[in-house]
Amino acid sequence: MIRKIGLWAVWGAFLTYAFLLAPPEQPGTFELIKNLSTGQWTGINPLVVALFNLLGIVPMIYACLMFIDGKQQKVAAWPFSAFSFGVGAFALLPYLALREPNQEFHGQKNLFLKILDSRWLGFLLTLGAGSLVVYGLLGGNWADYVQQFQTNRFVHVMSLDFCLLWLIFPALLGDDMARRGINNSALFWIVVLIPLFGSLAYLCLRPPLPETSAEAFPTERQPAQSRN
Repeated sequence: MIRKIGLWAVWGAFLTYAFLLAPPEQPGTFELIKNLSTGQWTGINPLVVALFNLLGIVPMIYACLMFIDGKQQKVAAWPFSAFSFGVGAFALLPYLALREPNQEFHGQKNLFLKILDSRWLGFLLTLGAGSLVVYGLLGGNWADYVQQFQTNRFVHVMSLDFCLLWLIFPALLGDDMARRGINNSALFWIVVLIPLFGSLAYLCLRPPLPETSAEAFPTERQPAQSRN
């Protein structure tokens, strides 16, 4: 219960801050979002470009855990995951607050879950994230980014959203490790404390999720045989 209250409190605080306390929205924000979304990056600080696109990769990292987790939950994961590609932590925090802790996986993985569970997807996401980080660091203008962070609501909230997505990742990580038989607190903290690439390394190295046959979980008991 404390975990749920804490997550709802973080969600409410972030929502309030983003709309009431963050720097004001600047003219041209819609045009900036459109250009970022369509790849028209000329004249845009590469740090802003990299951050915007990383906020498309981070929801994929979450999806690799959420859809497996959601299979055992009363609340479906897919609506929250889908909206997270547009609004990040605003969509993921409610799911984390509504879900119940669960360290088991029953049944078979369908094709979609097998893709999300595969290491090669982790490698592809790592390659994409690494390319964006290098692009932003080599070509970015830090002074301009700091100025935009201080004055532009979109850049400001986007930056905080990225940080928050890193901070709330442990809410899913522990259960995912337990499902795979990983009992290593040091590994947990290594993944948690390294921003972005800790979670990506986990996706690349985690063992496949074990499956169970339907026969292992019968839906009804066989009637006991009467003794003669």
